[in-house]
Amino acid sequence: MMDRLVRLLRKPGSKDAVEGIAPTQRIKREEEEGSENITIYVMTPKRAILDRWLDWVVRASGSKFVFCAILAGLLTWALLGIPYGRTDTWQVIISDVQAIICYVFDSFLVRQQLNEYDNEIRAAAQVQSRLISHARMLNALKKEINEQRSVHGAFENSPLDIQERETALPEDTKFGRAIGLCARILGHLVTSILFWAGVIIWIGVGTLRNWSNDWQLYMNSASSALMVFVFSFLANIHERHSTYMKRCLDAIFCVDSRLELKLRELTDDNLQNQPVVIPPPRVNWIQRTIFYYADFVGTLAGIAILLTVVAIWVAVGPILKFNANWWLLIGTYAGLIGMNDAFVLRNMQARLSGYVDAEHEKIDKEDERLFNSIRLEIPTGKEHADNSLSSRVSRVMCRISAHELTVVAGFLLLVGLVIGASVMRWSLTGQLLCNVPPSIIESFFMIILIAGHNEEESRKVAELQSMYERRLRLLSFVKRFEALRDSSAHPPQKLAVDSTFLRSVSREYEYLPSSIAFASDLRKRGRRLSVGHDSTVPTSD
Repeated sequence: MMDRLVRLLRKPGSKDAVEGIAPTQRIKREEEEGSENITIYVMTPKRAILDRWLDWVVRASGSKFVFCAILAGLLTWALLGIPYGRTDTWQVIISDVQAIICYVFDSFLVRQQLNEYDNEIRAAAQVQSRLISHARMLNALKKEINEQRSVHGAFENSPLDIQERETALPEDTKFGRAIGLCARILGHLVTSILFWAGVIIWIGVGTLRNWSNDWQLYMNSASSALMVFVFSFLANIHERHSTYMKRCLDAIFCVDSRLELKLRELTDDNLQNQPVVIPPPRVNWIQRTIFYYADFVGTLAGIAILLTVVAIWVAVGPILKFNANWWLLIGTYAGLIGMNDAFVLRNMQARLSGYVDAEHEKIDKEDERLFNSIRLEIPTGKEHADNSLSSRVSRVMCRISAHELTVVAGFLLLVGLVIGASVMRWSLTGQLLCNVPPSIIESFFMIILIAGHNEEESRKVAELQSMYERRLRLLSFVKRFEALRDSSAHPPQKLAVDSTFLRSVSREYEYLPSSIAFASDLRKRGRRLSVGHDSTVPTSD
């Protein structure tokens, strides 16, 4: 029992090996009946019912409806703040509500990133699985391919088939493109500069307001409102990104399945696709601790802890007489945890995406090896990197913010804020100390998260686009080879002309240059012949 408990406690944070096997494409015989071949990417559902339910809730949190509802709520809060916004109670209540919403979205965003990694790494394993079959069958056809190339020359350079001229992946929806534009604006370097300019102006105003609690509450309310918007925005773009990636993977798997089926028809190969196991990434103990915390937050345990904390907070309300300190308690807790989660989210975003990129690089190398084996020119990938000053600075900021030591620094800051508030005996000022700086830092990290998402989405789309074009090129090549092989197996028969006809033509056109006369008459009379049959041509008209 104790060993089982230890294994259960050690499981979070460890990335297990991922096994993937592409659905084998079966050649359908006329006399056979059965299920259709699977030609799209099928995501693996969670086993536990509660996990599937939580995934549904997470998907709903990133829906267009929830995003619009959050915007409507923020607008209502801003309008009601005109008559009620000057009271401390109003600002504290709004701060608490926003902190709880952000804490819930923290857990949802962690789970979104874990689900995205799981789906993308399994898809990469399935592509590698099918690549093994492609290499085996193309190797069996290599001798015939070389023979056809020696006869017909570089037949792979002929124009693409009509149905294969469209080499672009599916387009995003209009709403998705609009959200993508907003993401590029929010993740731009100028937005980060404006954010910190606003913080500096607020600090400058502090001397005029004697560093009062009201002065701190204004920033706390503004940063909390910004966080609610950014969190809901991030949930929406993550869900939209997952949906769009699924459409792109479906397009790639569809072409890859057609290629596999065509090769099986040419080689009569019935071997199943082999499973591919992607080993777990090697991480240091700091990264393992971060993953441990993320797995804990992104599961039902994290939601259960949040509900427990809220229940305890409500229970102690009568003891504290529902005063301002009591109202700030839940906001303080959610603010501190939210700041730590922001550091963890950025680290996860970079690390998990890096693991998927490493598997895509393996696919690129295997594709290159496959193209070289059949002496086929590989399509050149499109450059997706933006080398502008803003993008270079943003990438540097993203790398720094994603480092493990940055997460450690964020945790030490959290401990320092708790110590400072304890020295102040958790007074109103002490709790605001644990609310305002974490809100500012968390808001900035959310902007960094958007910038990181933009960079990674552009890179992934470019990688999938190159993968898609390579498979279209292979499919077109194999179809041309099939057509040439069929024509070689059934060559057109020559026109049969008897000797009587030749003597007749020779006598009639003695007075003309023999070659011109013969060719002219042969064209006229040859139209009446049936190509492919032995025909005796009459000697006269």
